[in-house]
Amino acid sequence: YIPAGGDIPDREQNEKFGQKLDFLAELESWSQRLKRENARSVLVGDLNIAPLVADVWNHKSLLGVVSHTPVETETLTRILNVGEWTDAIRHLVPEPERFYTWWSYRSSDWAAANKGRRLDHIWVGEALKSRIQSHALTRDARGWERPSDHVPLALTLR
Repeated sequence: YIPAGGDIPDREQNEKFGQKLDFLAELESWSQRLKRENARSVLVGDLNIAPLVADVWNHKSLLGVVSHTPVETETLTRILNVGEWTDAIRHLVPEPERFYTWWSYRSSDWAAANKGRRLDHIWVGEALKSRIQSHALTRDARGWERPSDHVPLALTLR
């Protein structure tokens, strides 16, 4: 879990955003140090960053919104690369296809508006890349009674 980072994407105005950036720096250092060990690892979680254009409902509108700012997306991409991880979902569902795992509670009709973001990720180490087989997204869970704003995401490896 990467901290959400509050609402204002500015370290000086928002302590939580600064904490998120600090956490990302530590994660990048960890990923670099352990990349050989990462080869047979799976990193799964709510990373609270939608790194790609097709990971958000409107790239231009969300560039100044926490979870899709350039500093966050560039850092997450760097972490992926330095650790030699494979983004398993984007391996199976390449851009430009849109893919979301999160829809805000602030949207009155989340399904119709479909203003989602891909905040939940599954990354695999280099040794597991060839074993990526399929994924499952339980989008309907967002419409259940008292749902999370995130939906279940699963990966099958051979």
